[in-house]
Amino acid sequence: MRFEKVGVVFDASGRADWMNSHTYVPTALLLDDSTIRVYFASRDKDQVGRIGWFDVDANEPTKVIGFSDRPCLDIGDDGCFDDNGVTPLSVFKDHDGIRLYYAGWQLTPKARYMLFTGLAISKDGGNTFRRYQKSPVLDRSPSELVVRSGAHIMKHGGLYKIWYAAGSGFVNISGKQVPTYHLAYAESEDGITWPDKGILSIEPQAPDEYGFGRPGMLIRGDELNIFYSSRTFSKGYRIGYARSDDGRTWTRQDHLGLNTSAFGWDSEMTCFASIVETQAGTLMFYNGNDFGRTGIGLAVIF
Repeated sequence: MRFEKVGVVFDASGRADWMNSHTYVPTALLLDDSTIRVYFASRDKDQVGRIGWFDVDANEPTKVIGFSDRPCLDIGDDGCFDDNGVTPLSVFKDHDGIRLYYAGWQLTPKARYMLFTGLAISKDGGNTFRRYQKSPVLDRSPSELVVRSGAHIMKHGGLYKIWYAAGSGFVNISGKQVPTYHLAYAESEDGITWPDKGILSIEPQAPDEYGFGRPGMLIRGDELNIFYSSRTFSKGYRIGYARSDDGRTWTRQDHLGLNTSAFGWDSEMTCFASIVETQAGTLMFYNGNDFGRTGIGLAVIF
């Protein structure tokens, strides 16, 4: 596994009020042979995220050919799990349209935030989305109280499969309570009803590592390759790597992940990999410094 970094492809900052800063958690979909659509979140002046998209030429993926001037999915109603922000997680074509699974952000007085997973569906080719329901499809459970999100979801072998961040505890970072979580795995027959507890897939390596951000998945033959965002006290986020034959048991090989550059837009951080396979090659869209403040970049996987 090796990478060729291409550089920043798109930065939404300043393009509209809802795109005041950051272009984060790229989530790529091959719309057709000639177009890749990349969903992303961007923050307004109050740091509330909404979901939009940009399109690139599938044969020349640094060429942006369009973007949404309005959110394709706005925040939820007051009091709902997604009333303080939405972030894309996974998107794919299905029998009922294009499914977009997303993280809903909710603030609480004693915890910095809680994260659960919602579902929205597009009937217009991925331009706009409507919520399947106002509550999460992956909600709080007795075993996973604070975080059930940061997920990669796909339909594979007749089942919906999910690898997601699951956790109930907190760590203190610079005086802020931040959730700690592991990667869990679960299956569903419809992608809507999920078990209350996932199977532990990858556990943080104490004492430095305390969580994993949204992973990307690459299937080559019978081998599953996952690119997760390892979160540590010492380095922030780095895109790590593990392989598996069954999706449950993983062998970590983080030296094969995507590391930071010596200088520039991704010199401090790499995170939130999203992988799409095209006729031109296997592409990884990802974020760099400060969780997407510097835009979305591209690397080619060989």
